[in-house]
Amino acid sequence: MGSSDGVRSLVEPALAAAGLEIWDVEFARGALRLLVDSPGGVDLDALTRASGIVSGLLDDHPEVTPEGSYELEVSSPGVERTLRTPDHFRRHLGAEVSVKTKAVVGGARRHRGRLAGVAGDGIEIQPADPPGAEMVAVAFDDIERARTVLVWGPTPAPGARRRGRSASSKTSAAPAALDAKDAS
Repeated sequence: MGSSDGVRSLVEPALAAAGLEIWDVEFARGALRLLVDSPGGVDLDALTRASGIVSGLLDDHPEVTPEGSYELEVSSPGVERTLRTPDHFRRHLGAEVSVKTKAVVGGARRHRGRLAGVAGDGIEIQPADPPGAEMVAVAFDDIERARTVLVWGPTPAPGARRRGRSASSKTSAAPAALDAKDAS
């Protein structure tokens, strides 16, 4: 039976030569999923190129792949990224994260806040709620699942005016244009 470490070791040098890096490798539900990235992000051409490289290497080295049939999926890690390694956490220092722990840590198993620190043995999270809450330290070994969280800008308050033309000015402009056309 193959392993994600075996797949990573096999394909990482070839992807690096193509200017790509492996973000994650996982075997799940009949799929071998590789998430690849590059400093400038990846586009469809880069993913197609990575898929061809990986597919060829896996065909030549079936010992690193899962037993039986599987589907190869090569994609981008996306905006909300799974964080698994200390390097992943270091790269997202200061970002909003969501972390689920294996056991209760700091009074809870689910933590959301700003990734405030990364040390050799774990991370520190500044909770988003309540404001001013104490920092939560979580050991890497205690993390069940972690990911970055996309933070959208503030939402306007209900009934708040937006910049630009109002809805009423948009609707009143259309009949005026029609009247001018009918007059000719």
